[in-house]
Amino acid sequence: MNYLIKGATLPGGRRADIRIEDGAIVLIGRAGAAEGAKVVDADGLIALPGLVDVHTHLREPGREDAETVLSGSRAAAAGGYTCVHAMANTYPVADTAGVVEQVWRLGRDAGYVDVRPVGAVSVGLEGRHLAELAAMARSAAQVRVFSDDGMCVWDAVLMRRALEYVKGIDGVVAQHAQEPRLTEGAQMHEGVVSSQVGLAGWPAVAEESIIARDVLLAEHVGSRLHVCHVSTAGSVEIIRWAKARSIAVTAEVTPHHLLLTDELARTYDPVYKVNPPLRSADDVEAVRQALADGTIDVVGTDHAPHPREAKDCEWAAAAFGMTGLETALPIVHQLMVETGRMTWAHVAEAMSARPARIGRVASQGRPLAVGESANLTLFDPAANWKVVPELLQTASGNTPVAGRQMRGRTVATFYAGRPTVLDGRVLEGVAG
Repeated sequence: MNYLIKGATLPGGRRADIRIEDGAIVLIGRAGAAEGAKVVDADGLIALPGLVDVHTHLREPGREDAETVLSGSRAAAAGGYTCVHAMANTYPVADTAGVVEQVWRLGRDAGYVDVRPVGAVSVGLEGRHLAELAAMARSAAQVRVFSDDGMCVWDAVLMRRALEYVKGIDGVVAQHAQEPRLTEGAQMHEGVVSSQVGLAGWPAVAEESIIARDVLLAEHVGSRLHVCHVSTAGSVEIIRWAKARSIAVTAEVTPHHLLLTDELARTYDPVYKVNPPLRSADDVEAVRQALADGTIDVVGTDHAPHPREAKDCEWAAAAFGMTGLETALPIVHQLMVETGRMTWAHVAEAMSARPARIGRVASQGRPLAVGESANLTLFDPAANWKVVPELLQTASGNTPVAGRQMRGRTVATFYAGRPTVLDGRVLEGVAG
C-alpha cells in the first residue's frame, strides 16, 4: 500500500507532505490529491528518520522469559525505532556465526525492525580468547559491532588484539567500561548517598580508568572504539580529550543516565539498580551537556528486560538493568528539546544518523529525502501519557519511569515503507 503523510514537521522545522510508494519516499513537499494512497494526518507531528539503537538486549536465545526478538522488536517499533543492535550476552553467547545468524533471522521473521546482532569480543564473554570475529562479519548477519557488554574486556592485550582485528573488517569494539577489581560487590554509585544508605559503592574511576586506557589503545592501533553507557563527568572529559586528539572514539548515553540520579537508591527499589549505576546530579548534568555539544555522539537505550522475579526481591539480590526502548524519545524530548539544548535536527543525528554510521548500517539513519527508503517515525510532542508497565510492548516491566507522566509519544513508525505502528498502535502481522 502507498501512503501520504500530510502536514508533518521535518527535523529542520519545515512543514511538508511525505508520499511513500513501494517502500521509498517519492515526494516531500506539497502533495495534491491522495491518488490511491492511504492518508496519515500528521498535523502537529514531528517526522524523524527511523530511530537506530546501538545498544539493545533482546535476550533471545536463552532468556525468553525476559524478552524475545519479537517482543523486543515490537517495543522498538512502538518507540519509533526501525533498527536495533542486539547485544551478545544471550544463552548461548552470540560468539559464533551460527548464533548471530539465528538472531538476525528471528529479527527478519518478526518484521518490525532491522535487527543487527552484536558479536561477542571474547569466547563466552570470558575475556580470555577472541571470538570468531571474521566469521561473524562474513555471516548473513554482517556483524560490524563487537561487544562483551555486561562484562568489560578487562585484559589490555585482548582489547588491543580486538581493536587490531576489527580494523580489517571495518568494525568497532563497543566497550563496557568497568574495571572489575574496583567494582567487586558494588551495588550503586560511590558517594554521599551510598555511605548514607549502606550500599557498597561503585566508584566513577572504575569507568574512567578503562575509557582512558582504551582511547589510548585505539589511538595506538588506529582503530574504532565505541564507549557504551557513559555515566560520569570524568568519562566525558576523557572522551572530549580523545576527540580533540582525533582518536576514532564514539560514545553513547542512556535515557536513564540523562534523567535519574543516585538519590533514587534511597528507596531501595531494585528497579533503580543498573550497570553502570545511576550517578550524582553533577554527573547527570555533565552527560546532558556532552550530548548537547556532541562529545557524546548518540543515545543508546541499553534496554535490559528482566523477568519479575529478578527485580521483585531485595536490592543486593536483584539483577542490574532497566527497559527503555518505548520511553527513550519522550525522555530526550523533555530533557533536551523542550529545554532548548537540542533541536529536532540534532535529535535525528543522535538517535538515527550517527548510530547507523557507528554500526555501518547503510540502509538506516538516512535523511528524509526523495529516493530514500521510507524508514521514519512520527512523534507527537504534545501527547501526555502515563507509563503503565503492563501496557508496554516489552515482555518485562522493569521500567524506571513506571507511573510517570511523559510528554511526547510515537504515533506512527514506518519500516521500509510498511507501517509497524499507526495511530499509536503496534500493528499485527507486519512481516512480509
